[in-house]
Amino acid sequence: MSQQKVSLRSNGFTFKQFFVAHDRCAMKVGTDGVLLGAWAPVTGAQRVLDIGTGSGLIALMLAQRTGKTVPIDAVELDEQAAGQAQENAAASPWSERITIYQDDILRWVKTSEQRYSLIVSNPPYFSPGVDCATPERAVARYAADLTHDALLTCVESLITQEGYFCLILPETAGNKLLALAQQRGWYLHFRTDISDNERRPPNRVLLALSPKAGEPFHDRMTIRGPDQRYSAAHCNLTREFYLFR
Repeated sequence: MSQQKVSLRSNGFTFKQFFVAHDRCAMKVGTDGVLLGAWAPVTGAQRVLDIGTGSGLIALMLAQRTGKTVPIDAVELDEQAAGQAQENAAASPWSERITIYQDDILRWVKTSEQRYSLIVSNPPYFSPGVDCATPERAVARYAADLTHDALLTCVESLITQEGYFCLILPETAGNKLLALAQQRGWYLHFRTDISDNERRPPNRVLLALSPKAGEPFHDRMTIRGPDQRYSAAHCNLTREFYLFR
């Protein structure tokens, strides 16, 4: 039993309703992806797209949160990660609803005939600089070819008029993307600033943008409380996913 537990910890992450293997992915299961998958507004979603799905984590979370007739499409550039995402999807309770595409979103968008009422992305955000351990990790971390301007261009051609585009970024990068999006005619609907605890300023931001105008809602969430335990807000947000909550 102990060897099995070690294997699960080293090769992937077990959630309440599914398991995500990530040993062949440059970017592992992490807090950012879980927050976005749990936070993105799914009410009324009719078709969902996950751009840069990696292990398939966010696609799986959104499959759990949406109805039985909602298709989930996910695009991943890296061949190894896309293959692992496909395996994770096939082993999940929602295998018939999740489709993984191994492709560059900049190329894939030109042939897609679908429109999506919810698009999510945990995008690259660093400018190319410090070398990464592998080229795959560099692609996952650095906004080189998939700049935020290019990402917005892709999403603009894929989203429905009343759809949401949701993403998580470091606060500085998030503010820059938000300003760029608003210049291009997007509207902010929801924003949650994330901080590690009450004493620290926000270091992450969750954004929900839409082509349709609306009154923005802005709040803040801390990951941990004064006792260093996970905060009530964080527990409530992730309750349906993390074990022992």
